[in-house]
Amino acid sequence: MKKLWIALVTLLPTLAMAASGHKVHLEDANIDLHDKASLVRGVDLFQHYCSGCHSTQYQRYERVAADLGISADEMRSKYMFTDAKIGELMQNAIPAKDAAKWFGATPPDLTLVARVRGEDWVYSYLKGFYKDPSRPFGVNNSVFPSVGMPHVLEQLQGMPVKQDDGSIVVTGGKLNAEEYDQAVRDITGFLVYSAEPVKLEREALGGWVLGFLFIFFIVAYLLKKEYWKDVH
Repeated sequence: MKKLWIALVTLLPTLAMAASGHKVHLEDANIDLHDKASLVRGVDLFQHYCSGCHSTQYQRYERVAADLGISADEMRSKYMFTDAKIGELMQNAIPAKDAAKWFGATPPDLTLVARVRGEDWVYSYLKGFYKDPSRPFGVNNSVFPSVGMPHVLEQLQGMPVKQDDGSIVVTGGKLNAEEYDQAVRDITGFLVYSAEPVKLEREALGGWVLGFLFIFFIVAYLLKKEYWKDVH
């Protein structure tokens, strides 16, 4: 119960935005949880660019490695940047008080953000940064106006600049537009997986349950006819 309350508190800024009525156009993320290669790239990008401030503290390194087909040694060497053990939760190392002082608010845990907001919101948010000198970190976000975080993927994308006609010009990134879109989709996919690791198993089990109920209905109907034929 305590962990549930912590998760809700860390998501309050996100929930507040949901209640504010702020409407934006969201792009389709088209996440495929069967694409393990994309999910592995997603955890790689998340750990390198996001985990310095944000945690996914309701996931365990070991569980992620097992689900995504990553060996324990590879998980330790490529995706774990603290002295945590592989069976521990995926927490970031930044002190909450310092983070609140630096960013104005403690960066929220992102384990459940894709479930609360939806994959299209997360995908569009990560693509929504643009240059805004009036903001503390020099950027704003078209999905989350007055956002209080820097554009952490600027090294990959470059800095989007809005022109007078409303168009966006991006220069200076390591990736071209198509490659950056895929990188954002990979991170989004990891967060979708992280929010519900058993989603694929649940959906598969749901099919079997529906099949069982259908067969049981036929059996029950035939049995009912057998019992009631003497009544009439």
